[in-house]
Amino acid sequence: MAEAVRVLVTGAAGQIGYALVAMIARGAMLGPNQPVILHMLDIEPAAEALKGVKMELMDAALPLLRGIVASTDVAEACKGVNIAVMLGGFPRKEGMERKDVMSKNVSIYKAQASALEKHAAADCKVLVVANPANTNALILKEFAPSIPDKNITCLTRLDHNRALAQIAERTKVHVSEVKNVIIWGNHSSTQYPDVNHATVQDKPVREAVSDDEWLNNEFISTVQQRGAAIIKARKLSSALSAASSACDHVRDWVLGTPKGSWVSMGVYSDGSYGIQPGLIYSFPVTCEKGGWSIVQGLEIDAFSRDKMDKTAQELIEEKELAKSCLN
Repeated sequence: MAEAVRVLVTGAAGQIGYALVAMIARGAMLGPNQPVILHMLDIEPAAEALKGVKMELMDAALPLLRGIVASTDVAEACKGVNIAVMLGGFPRKEGMERKDVMSKNVSIYKAQASALEKHAAADCKVLVVANPANTNALILKEFAPSIPDKNITCLTRLDHNRALAQIAERTKVHVSEVKNVIIWGNHSSTQYPDVNHATVQDKPVREAVSDDEWLNNEFISTVQQRGAAIIKARKLSSALSAASSACDHVRDWVLGTPKGSWVSMGVYSDGSYGIQPGLIYSFPVTCEKGGWSIVQGLEIDAFSRDKMDKTAQELIEEKELAKSCLN
């Protein structure tokens, strides 16, 4: 058995956290032979619920789970962690302005970044899930300067998986036979789900679907609005699918993507595809030996360019808003 990896989950007593910690402890994130020590953090009002989650994890008698740290103290929770999944954030409530939400999240992510900076392992990999995920990741990067740029990412794998599922359903194939969709940009309703380089059973998606009208309109808006559709149906936001895609994101990052395929990750822009450097933007990436690389050389048509630039513009505006909250 390998040495145990310490995995932090913030907001662990919440909906996504409850689904995620069990998946991690069962090997869905790091594989069936990798023991884990779970570090669970939540706020003081959720302390009792967090205790309950710890009790359930103990009761599940999971062979890969080598230890549990459940705490409301951010320094204790971050101590020595190798992977951090940031679910904790301030959700937008009815009647709240974007700036109010941003201001709350700026202070949360500033504090958590400082704790990771001081207490996490030097090679800690960070995945931000709480919205606005891209900009929360950017704030975290700002206040944890010793964590390498390449180790701070945000979740767009959920959108990527949603796009795969829509194409699979439309073409009546299993989802594993759809490859290389791309989510460009922000994890918001401006994201751009792009199928121009994707395949279904090794055939271009546009050929397999044979309906450009659907692909350029309904498909895109379905993926963009899927979160809202789930809230409408469940009266709660996506939890199981978010947890599952967080596992997918980290697993591929740590263990590598299959040959010939890529995934979507929100990563620090280096200027690829004309996207302003210094934004956390979702790109197609391949992963190998614990690192990721942006897929280069893909042709971008005018339709895609427009959508990629619109979502980049939203991220530039969010970055400015976050800056004004800091000041």
